[in-house]
Amino acid sequence: MPYIYQDSKQKEPSVPETSRSIHSSGKSYDELKQQCLRQGTLFEDIDFPANDSSLFYSEKPSVPFVWKRPKEIVNNPEFILGGASRTDICQGDLGDCWLLAAIASLTLNEKILNRVVPPDQNFGSEYAGIFHFQFWQHNEWFDVIIDDRLPTFRNRLVFVHSADLNEFWSALLEKAYAKLYGSFEALKGGSTIEAMEDFTGGVSEVFETKGAPDNLNEMMDKALKRGSMLGCSIDVTNSAETEAKTPEGLVKGHAYSITGLDKVNYRGQKLQLIRIRNPWGQVEWSGAWSDNSSEWNSVDAAEKIRLCQAALDDGEFWMKFEDFKRYFDKIEICNLTPDALDDDTSQKWEVMAHQGSWVRGSTAGGCRNFLETFWTNPQIRLSLKEKDDGQKDCMFIAALMQKNRRKLKKVGGDLLTIGYSLYQCPDGESQMTKDFFKFNPSKARSKTYVNMREISQRFKLPPGDYMLIPTAFEPHQEADFCLRIFSEKKAEIKEIDGDINIDLPEPPKPNPPQMETEEEKQFRSLFQQIAGEDMEVNGEELQYVLNAVLRRTKNIKVKEIGLVSCLNIISLMDSSGNGKLGFDEFKIFWDKLKNWISIFINCDTDKSGTISSYELRLALKAAGFQLNNIVLQLVVLRYADDKYQIEFDDFLNCLIRLENSCRVFKMLDRSSTESISLNQAEFISLTMNI
Repeated sequence: MPYIYQDSKQKEPSVPETSRSIHSSGKSYDELKQQCLRQGTLFEDIDFPANDSSLFYSEKPSVPFVWKRPKEIVNNPEFILGGASRTDICQGDLGDCWLLAAIASLTLNEKILNRVVPPDQNFGSEYAGIFHFQFWQHNEWFDVIIDDRLPTFRNRLVFVHSADLNEFWSALLEKAYAKLYGSFEALKGGSTIEAMEDFTGGVSEVFETKGAPDNLNEMMDKALKRGSMLGCSIDVTNSAETEAKTPEGLVKGHAYSITGLDKVNYRGQKLQLIRIRNPWGQVEWSGAWSDNSSEWNSVDAAEKIRLCQAALDDGEFWMKFEDFKRYFDKIEICNLTPDALDDDTSQKWEVMAHQGSWVRGSTAGGCRNFLETFWTNPQIRLSLKEKDDGQKDCMFIAALMQKNRRKLKKVGGDLLTIGYSLYQCPDGESQMTKDFFKFNPSKARSKTYVNMREISQRFKLPPGDYMLIPTAFEPHQEADFCLRIFSEKKAEIKEIDGDINIDLPEPPKPNPPQMETEEEKQFRSLFQQIAGEDMEVNGEELQYVLNAVLRRTKNIKVKEIGLVSCLNIISLMDSSGNGKLGFDEFKIFWDKLKNWISIFINCDTDKSGTISSYELRLALKAAGFQLNNIVLQLVVLRYADDKYQIEFDDFLNCLIRLENSCRVFKMLDRSSTESISLNQAEFISLTMNI
């Protein structure tokens, strides 16, 4: 029986009650299985068919693969044979050693293993060709259903397989994981920590062995005993070094799993050893304390049995901890969330999550290097309420994950370079603008921007309110993200999105003719020339006047104002309902227009004659429209061009539409509750009036 670290009190394994089936049929695993048993058929998964589309998206198989069920490969297949162990995972022809290293670590914790790999599956009397596995994605558990058709060549599995050819749990697990991400090819290349998180819902931490804390040994030992999953790797300096073998039998750029940490009695001393596994199932360390090294000759037989030391070419080996730090560069630890820990584990995390997006032209502001747009990124308030026990500060881990990038590989969606900063948060619920970030330094930030699925870091800060700004490095880079905060004490996170707040004061009424200023008299004379004897302008006349004036206005770029826009202006200002503007109505609109032109020019900081979609936020606020991110994204989508620029005519149309919307809503909100209920006729009337 292999020696593994686990808590002494082992609870009955259970699957997460909240896991959600994502099969296109809308049916659960049990429902689909019972349907197959009633019909006497074997399940065929239409969501992940047994053809090349499930294998690759950028290439063709180099040899003709044949999809077979386990019963077509061997006579007596088993799901799990003699208990799932790390030696059941042997890499095939796919570059997913990172995944296999995580699966090996998964087998060290029975409770977690039984959640990811539900154990009540087999090839017995209830066999229906259907299996399921459960994975964590962005703060939610999913139940992934597959059939058991696997790609083979010459009756051998092409990808992951067990050392025992009759055992199929690891091959089926890899298939379910490939389905989760769209294809087997999507699993090429990755970080062990990514799969570890998908198996546990945990949060990752990455350490460099050369600059690791002095207590690295104790930290790793504690992590293993707590049930955390650990991986390690050797850095490469160029692509040619990837999976290059060193003289000591180690492989560069390759994902290993750490499976044990122990001390051995050696010549009267206690020597620290670490156990590591190569997911290839072969190719091992050849230095001190390797399988056949002379050091083991000085260790008694009982000690060897306790440490499960055996000279087998199974990819697993012991090495001295000092040698481990010398040859390996990176350690990845996946800390478990509370639902993955046994009840008697002393330390549990409080976990909070926020789902957000970086939207091009709206909330994709880039890092602090791009100050003009940085402030438009999502602003998330982190409230640390209580000091940790016996401490003056609050310790927490902030983990920022970009979502679905592996799925987007087939359309060129590479990982973005991401990071975050933390600032002391002022009172109030208002979003901070550029000047705040210009004059206030950050209190903490991620060590570096990096193109990994998730970055995480530990921080210690006094209790208080902080503002966390998650960003991609460059502006205009779109992605969905999940921000998680792990803390010892309860904390709170909330996006400072700002309420929609419309401040449109009633414009002053024009003076009566006998009290007009000289300027107003000149304006009345001009209006009379345009309007004619009836002293009213229709849509065509308003269009002529606006275009004539705006063409002569300096410092703004403008296209032709259309007739529909002018009719919308009349709809906004026409108090008499005759479809025309009288002098008083026109004068009020003219004052508005002058104000809007002034706002537009002031917000055009680069004097380009246009405003950017990021400057639009400030311009709208200056005009009385405080919008939240969702509404702002819709505005940008409608009015900005492909370079995120807005000319004045689009700005004018936007303001007219917003003011019309607010006016109609206010009219329908008869009880002043800031909510309305509409029947179909009222809804159509509402949309036609905007």
